Amino acid sequence: MIYRENGQFKTSYRDDQQIFPIAQDRYLILALIAFAAIGVPLLASEYTFRAILTPFLILSLAALGLNVLVGYCGQISLGTGAFMAIGAYGAYNFFVRVPGMPLIAALLLGGGCATVVGVLFGIPSLRIKGLYLAVATLAAQFFTDWAFLRIKWFTNDSSSGSVSVAGLNVLGLPIETPVQKYLFCLAFVCVFGLLAKNLVRGNIGREWMAIRDMDVAASVIGIRPVYAKLTAFAVSSFIVGVAGGLWGFVHLGSWEPAAFSVDRSFQLLFMVIIGGLGSIAGSFFGAAFIVLLPIFLDAAPSWLGVPIDTALASHLTFMIFGALIVFFLIVEPHGIARLWATAREKLRLWPFPH
Repeated sequence: MIYRENGQFKTSYRDDQQIFPIAQDRYLILALIAFAAIGVPLLASEYTFRAILTPFLILSLAALGLNVLVGYCGQISLGTGAFMAIGAYGAYNFFVRVPGMPLIAALLLGGGCATVVGVLFGIPSLRIKGLYLAVATLAAQFFTDWAFLRIKWFTNDSSSGSVSVAGLNVLGLPIETPVQKYLFCLAFVCVFGLLAKNLVRGNIGREWMAIRDMDVAASVIGIRPVYAKLTAFAVSSFIVGVAGGLWGFVHLGSWEPAAFSVDRSFQLLFMVIIGGLGSIAGSFFGAAFIVLLPIFLDAAPSWLGVPIDTALASHLTFMIFGALIVFFLIVEPHGIARLWATAREKLRLWPFPH
């Protein structure tokens, strides 16, 4: 009864090609953003901001960038953690070496550094694909781990590879409290989410999806595989690099190369697969699943009043978490976004069976 399109007439192509052509979707997204920007800062605790909300937003942004490459263009990547590290260390060097460098500019320039490296490691995608490409991108992970540990210039001559930033501000407004950091990350996620949604709906997005579905047929109809694949690597690396800068500057404050290890790459890949390949919303669903489920599993024994040893609880969390991932992929291999899309379609047709 609520999710109906009666009376919503499209009188032009522009109306029919809106990001959210159904009015209920537009109202829901606007209400969600308004609640996230106004309601959440009034209701959430400091722990919630530090441990859940800020990591969720930054990892959602990184998963969004990876989804552009893996979900929309079909190029498997296992080096996402490396591009996050390049974005973080690139932004750090611009921030500490250039006097008066604005925070947002440093983060965007760090994303630009990740773009350059991402395109370089994306060149093998012109000749190889599948698992071979995954191994090629994994080389980026090992290379950056070595570079940031051994080449002291990247860490401003830090012997351990650990760096730190302080005194963050935007236009004179400090970014210090958990609420300020959360709102800063939320602004980035909203802007990049809108940009990514428009990209995948445009000509370049259709080229990415044609390459993903059948690259030979795409080249026959005039799509340039070189351009499509390298632009996917560039856009993905830029978004992931900005997310890496936010992870280092805003969430951690002080970090070392281990913060962007291969485990981070696999974590982001799991987010994309579980959330839904080729779906902007799937990036957020996957990040929520990966971030919130371990916290829930850790807290469940105390909620149920079951006394469990800390070490046993930690191992059980990993076991249950892995089992749920496998179960979910078997039940719905297209991800949580597909479940959401199915529910929306049923609401549009209810109570009719067809």
